[in-house]
Amino acid sequence: MPTARDSPARTRPRTDRRTSNTHRRLRPSPGTGGDECSLPRRKRQSDESDSEAERAATRTYVPRDAQDRAIERERRRRSKGLTVEKSRNSAIRGGTGGEKSGHKRSDGRRGHAGTNSSSQLLSEDALGKLQRLNDKDGDLRQNRGVKEKGVSDSVVERLRAERRKRKRKKRRIVSGPMLEEGGISRERRSKSKKWGKKFWIIAAVLFVLLIIIVVAAVVAANKKKASSSGAKSSGTPKDKPPRNELKGISEDSIPTSAKGTILDPFTWYDTTNFNVTYTDTKIGGLPVMGLNSQWDDSAQANPNVPPLNKPWSYPTDKIRGVNLGGWLSLEPFITPSLFNGYDRNLNIVDEYTLTQHLGSQAASTLEAHYATFVTESTFKEIAAAGLDHVRIPFSYWAVNTYPDDPYVAKISWRYLLRGIEWARKYGLRIKLDVHGLPGSQNGWNHSGKWGPIGWLNGTDGDINAQRSLEMHDSLAEFFAQPRYQNIITFYGLANEPAMVKIDTQKVLAWTAEAKKRVRAKGINATIVIGDGFLGLQKWAGGLLPDSSGMVLDVHQYVVFNVQQVLWDHSTKIKYACQTWTEQSKQSMDPKTGFGAIMCGEWSQADTDCALNINNVRVGSRWQGNFDQGPFGMAPQLTPLCPLGKTTASQCDCGPANGDPSSYSATYKQWLKMFAEAQMHSFEQGWGWFYWTWDTEQAVQWSYKKGLAAGILPSKAYAPDFKCDKEVPDFGALGLSEGY
Repeated sequence: MPTARDSPARTRPRTDRRTSNTHRRLRPSPGTGGDECSLPRRKRQSDESDSEAERAATRTYVPRDAQDRAIERERRRRSKGLTVEKSRNSAIRGGTGGEKSGHKRSDGRRGHAGTNSSSQLLSEDALGKLQRLNDKDGDLRQNRGVKEKGVSDSVVERLRAERRKRKRKKRRIVSGPMLEEGGISRERRSKSKKWGKKFWIIAAVLFVLLIIIVVAAVVAANKKKASSSGAKSSGTPKDKPPRNELKGISEDSIPTSAKGTILDPFTWYDTTNFNVTYTDTKIGGLPVMGLNSQWDDSAQANPNVPPLNKPWSYPTDKIRGVNLGGWLSLEPFITPSLFNGYDRNLNIVDEYTLTQHLGSQAASTLEAHYATFVTESTFKEIAAAGLDHVRIPFSYWAVNTYPDDPYVAKISWRYLLRGIEWARKYGLRIKLDVHGLPGSQNGWNHSGKWGPIGWLNGTDGDINAQRSLEMHDSLAEFFAQPRYQNIITFYGLANEPAMVKIDTQKVLAWTAEAKKRVRAKGINATIVIGDGFLGLQKWAGGLLPDSSGMVLDVHQYVVFNVQQVLWDHSTKIKYACQTWTEQSKQSMDPKTGFGAIMCGEWSQADTDCALNINNVRVGSRWQGNFDQGPFGMAPQLTPLCPLGKTTASQCDCGPANGDPSSYSATYKQWLKMFAEAQMHSFEQGWGWFYWTWDTEQAVQWSYKKGLAAGILPSKAYAPDFKCDKEVPDFGALGLSEGY
């Protein structure tokens, strides 16, 4: 390469090995007089065949300045790797080859031999000068370097040193000429190959490590982002079911106006057992989409009860049922995975705040829950357990939503209808129960929104009361269809209205109006109203003027009452057998009670230890860390287990929340006896619905988990204990009162 001090005319010829080999082959051969190069045979034959006229043409006169220019051009060609023979041949031929296509240069491009005219040829003097220059150049190349005119020895030596240094750096690339001249030994080549393999192995390992580091960094960043924003994986949708029902159905069959709506089955998370043929038919403003036109009411839940198409004799035939809580109306203690893991400052404690936070992801998240938390096997298992009724809680947003509502609108409606059809398949009768009314009828999280009561109370209380009546207009018209006459035997108006906080007369007036509307739409099922926490005795004497065709729903628990949770194990069983049995009997008599009563909720839990049972991140009365409650209830910071007054440290929620396999035999005996005592008591009325069928964690609130643990009778209609039997002293049997 030329240095900064080299001029273009004095550029040093390339001296790489391939060029030097070529020039050595062009050196004059011994005995040839130096005027003929040792050329390939084909070239020599070509030269010898030249005509005498062509050789004579070489003596044609060319002006001296043209000769000098030709010589200079020839020198430049030689410096770029052209052979002397090609230049001489071109000159001797007189440019005949160049006239057609020009000489092929070393860089692959074509150029002319001398000038643009073939008449400007070299004289003998010029050829002689050219030969002398060639001889000189060959001598220089033989010495592996070129010493240009005017260049000092020191400069040449420095250039040679730089060139050797560059060669050493390039030795890894082994060319054919280098191997010919022994430029790299076999041993060195072998080491080079081995090092090359090692290099790629190391590079691959580093690449994999880099990927792992990047992935780990991304995951960590996402976790940090999720933690700060409150997002979490447990609330994300699960993998979609196969949706086989859509096979053979064209998306073109869905009208453009319906695509992307709740009527478009291609937007549904799950299509199992749904009729996916499009229809926009509505009854009471509610879609029938998903239903089959035929149904069968011949199924029987168990041999002890009539099939659906035969009448049930209430209250002679006792209800033994279970709730599907936490399914279509969320409850944090039933499905804590949907609520836990959020930053406390986000205050996600109910379905309102959850859907508000999830925003556009709320619909997909909740539909995945609707589709998977309750399936057909749920109803099959319920019937197999000897149960015969199912209470299905749902809320007003299954029917409609209003401005500023964050709730997922109308999707749960489709799953409610499918649930009813699955219940029909297994002969199970249904009690519909509206758990959440517009504005919230009790301010608890299972009504949808924790906080102030906005139904028949507050600024929008009357508006929300009217909205709830309109909701019942739609529901009653829909469920008055013939297909529901046998299966829906109970129609609930409002779950747990907080009549201790709302004007009682307003609630009674609303109840009377709702009943009137429902009957007008054609509902013949028994209408259910909540006791409002007034106390069963207050419903005696005609508190509700017209109670015909109605039943009072009471929910019995010992864990939410600060006096009852203190009782020891034996006392709790005796209370169920005595007090609750007496209350049921009194309520069945119109003179001393409402005249008809059922227990719509109960459980075998004797502590309020279950996670989120008192609300998200709220502690328990049992351990004395109940730091907030509904309606401004005072905190309970003193343990309320039976041993709490003397040995508070023994009030432990661990055993109650533990795996049932860790329960002692005595504790299992007590849990089963307490459950069967309540069954006996509530069957003194119309019967009962256990709360609830399944939970994610809370064993003592799950009928399914209780069956598996052996703490509930294998068949609901065949308990081992009834209240006419003696209750043992469980303390004497070794059962700790504090766990």
